[in-house]
Amino acid sequence: MRILVTGGAGFIGSHYVRTLVSGGYPAMADAEVVVLDKLTYAGNLANLDPVRESPRLRFVEGDILDPVLVPELMQGTDAVVHFAAESHVDRSILGAADFVMTNVVGTQNLLDAALRAGVGRFVHVSTDEVYGSIPEGSWTEEQPLEPNSPYSASKAGSDLIARAYARTHGLDVRVTRCSNNYGPYQFPEKVIPLFVTNLVDGLDVPLYGEGLNVRDWLHVDDHCRGIQLVLEGGRSGEVYNIGGGTELTNKELTGLLLEACGAGWDRVRRVEDRKGHDLRYSVDITKISDELGYAPRVPFAQGLADTVQWYRDNRAWWEPLKQRAALAR
Repeated sequence: MRILVTGGAGFIGSHYVRTLVSGGYPAMADAEVVVLDKLTYAGNLANLDPVRESPRLRFVEGDILDPVLVPELMQGTDAVVHFAAESHVDRSILGAADFVMTNVVGTQNLLDAALRAGVGRFVHVSTDEVYGSIPEGSWTEEQPLEPNSPYSASKAGSDLIARAYARTHGLDVRVTRCSNNYGPYQFPEKVIPLFVTNLVDGLDVPLYGEGLNVRDWLHVDDHCRGIQLVLEGGRSGEVYNIGGGTELTNKELTGLLLEACGAGWDRVRRVEDRKGHDLRYSVDITKISDELGYAPRVPFAQGLADTVQWYRDNRAWWEPLKQRAALAR
């Protein structure tokens, strides 16, 4: 079996690839894995170092928008797991064009090539942000899409394109929508690695508004395991929510990170709230639990402690990324 993984040098995609290549998903322990990644600011070949020497892994630097390369890679491919995306909300507010091109047009290019090549399964990895904001309760997969940021709108567009290829062409497409991920190798513009790396360097951390926005936290290993369950046993044309079951306000999360890093609230700098900032996300995971047996396994306290320690131990990984980002501003 050959699996094409797009965005496989990014945070979530690389975790999936490392686990897959190292035999963490027994049903596909012998699969050939082809990674397609453009290596933008968030893609990092170092994320694949633990498995780079595997004869089962092939890395291709390229763009999911490429009308020649993508069809070539689809030939002989049995399944696609599509992680590649522009994903940072703040960047999408500053400029949405790259998000529309990569997330919508890039996904369409992949789907079209998969259809023409006769690919058997296509898992499109999306986000709970496509649902908008929910004051109470949790979204099921039938919730109408009401995205509020250019990023989430572009992901909603890609979800609908994926659904259309399943309904119109009969392509076996399964969509996953996850809550907020955390774990090692996450690019340090995201809240947990940003706060941890700032705090260990003696810097302040920025907290949006009053810090009352609520997110459900999902360890990247649980997320990738859910994706694999959908790849192996999900139904074509269906959407599956994947959540972690730990809801925290940003202020509560900040408090936990301050405690883990031995810092006080004097290190917190209040900043103007993000435009269109969704107040609360919460996904109902009944469907994936009942159909595929999914349940989060990583307790949040342990997962957060392990993540904080990973960033403490891996300055050589994140420090160059932060320096490069600072120079690009």
